[in-house]
Amino acid sequence: MPFYSQKQVLNLKLSSIPAPKLAKLADELGIARQRSAAETIKRILAAQPSDTTVNRFIRQEYIQKIQTRRQLISDTDLKQELARVETFSWGIEQGQIDRKIQTEYVRRIVRYDELLRSVSARLQADITNYVICTWFNHWTTVLIEEHLGVHPAIVPTLKSIKGIDLFFDGQPFDLKVTYVPRGYDATRVLHNPTDLAIWMYEHQGEQRFGKDNRLFIVLLDTKNPHESWKLKREFDLVFSQIDDFFNREKITERDEIVFTYKGKSYTAVTKVLLITK
Repeated sequence: MPFYSQKQVLNLKLSSIPAPKLAKLADELGIARQRSAAETIKRILAAQPSDTTVNRFIRQEYIQKIQTRRQLISDTDLKQELARVETFSWGIEQGQIDRKIQTEYVRRIVRYDELLRSVSARLQADITNYVICTWFNHWTTVLIEEHLGVHPAIVPTLKSIKGIDLFFDGQPFDLKVTYVPRGYDATRVLHNPTDLAIWMYEHQGEQRFGKDNRLFIVLLDTKNPHESWKLKREFDLVFSQIDDFFNREKITERDEIVFTYKGKSYTAVTKVLLITK
């Protein structure tokens, strides 16, 4: 069931509010605080608050969340730090650090001195590259998510909910900021980005499988696809295209896609924003 009713979406929005903030919302609505967040949500739903009221509350709290992050580092300083990354090479596949350590070092090397030499010569560089790539992806995504979260068409979440990062045009979405996968035809993406979305659903890892509605922001340097990672920190370009997209887009039945995973068919609602250079 990819499309959610207004009541279901309101329930999800309330579930995305941390308990202390939920109690604050209840106070503002004149609803007595309950012992549990679930009971508080039930009481709020029974009061039938308007979407405008709940959305306004969430947005105000989200702005405070951004302000707290900015006390750690300003947007300007964070962008300058991200600009210092010179290369983007994982060295180790995501999620495979422990396997690499076990197979190439722990279980293969029997001499202590050789172990230290091998770690210093190879593993240290691999892990450093991995950490840099992960750090770059995390903080660029933070800035993109924060920009999205304050857009008038978006209602952000205040805490993590599996499969939901934001609400757009009355529907929940899992946000995926990504690049065109290696080996995938970049020209095909330009002509039909929805095919890429279906491909990503069908080629997701089994442990992280999800059939949730997804919003893909795909970054592509058309001349040098392997340098698309640099596009992610060109924030003026990225932010302007995000704004243009959400200023004009709506959710319709045409956004439904059908994908197959391990022999089963699933339906989801998906939007694709392709940012190119």
